[in-house]
Amino acid sequence: MSIQENYEKIMKRIIQACQRSGRQADDIQMIAITKYVSIETAQKAVDTGIKNLGENRLEGFQKKYHAIGNQVKWHFIGTLQSRKVKNIIEEVDYIHSLDRLSLAKEINKRSKRKIPCFVQVNTSGEESKHGLDPDELQSFIDQLSQYENVEVVGLMTMAPLIEDQDTIRSCFKKLRHLRDEVRDRQLEYAPCTYLSMGMSHDFEIAIEEGATHIRIGSSLVGNKSK
Repeated sequence: MSIQENYEKIMKRIIQACQRSGRQADDIQMIAITKYVSIETAQKAVDTGIKNLGENRLEGFQKKYHAIGNQVKWHFIGTLQSRKVKNIIEEVDYIHSLDRLSLAKEINKRSKRKIPCFVQVNTSGEESKHGLDPDELQSFIDQLSQYENVEVVGLMTMAPLIEDQDTIRSCFKKLRHLRDEVRDRQLEYAPCTYLSMGMSHDFEIAIEEGATHIRIGSSLVGNKSK
């Protein structure tokens, strides 16, 4: 199917998930994850109506940004090495993988503006996943108060790539509860209203559990550079 057809199909599923959970589709931001596809394919996604693109590697981010520019909001979704912050900080709109103070320090040092960040939390407990242990979150949030250019707009997680929907749902539910705890503290530097969770295989569950930003790659744009 074409990207247009994929987009329409996914939007129908988003609307249905919102109806099941008493939410509005307008509350959901779909981020097209374009790390495996070409600039041309990414541009087709933009032409379809996608307003957000996500990349997880510096080279891919830079190439697509220079070709597509400010037609969209740019999300860096992968593990970001501190030494590479300077290469994206002027272009990026959101960082979804803040998980250590050294990264926060570098963002603060390199940026001339507040950078909206999602703190990444490992709610599944998988050793292969990056992110903070849930028990570390509140103290981490406290320590971020010293970095005036870091704004915690929400939390991010990745559920296991499995068929067990109850396990997937529990990961998303845990993140929502953690988000509520940070949000309810009413910290100026950490409003923490968003939830970045849900990908091609589980975004409907994520929406039902409160996701505001879903990260869709293969089912929208495919996974081949063409």
